[in-house]
Amino acid sequence: MSKQRGVHGAGFKAKVALEAVREAQTLGQLSKRFGVYPAQVSSWKQRLLEQAPDLFADGRCKKATGPSESELYEEIGRLKVELEWLKKKHDSLP
Repeated sequence: MSKQRGVHGAGFKAKVALEAVREAQTLGQLSKRFGVYPAQVSSWKQRLLEQAPDLFADGRCKKATGPSESELYEEIGRLKVELEWLKKKHDSLP
């Protein structure tokens, strides 16, 4: 029988990664203590260090995901002109 893979929750991963960041113990000691491979501990540590700045990002600032205000006004103007043209065409039909 083969050994089944362990599934670890986010809390466990965070705990292990924080211990690795503290560097009080080596990766080998941490892997033995928590029962995971040293490469996995290293991977979780790296992921924590890469994503830590996102935890403290200012959530109040708006991200530019859509069109800007000037682009929206430009689109409104274009649609108004098109609507007026269509109204004239419709009125001129027999």
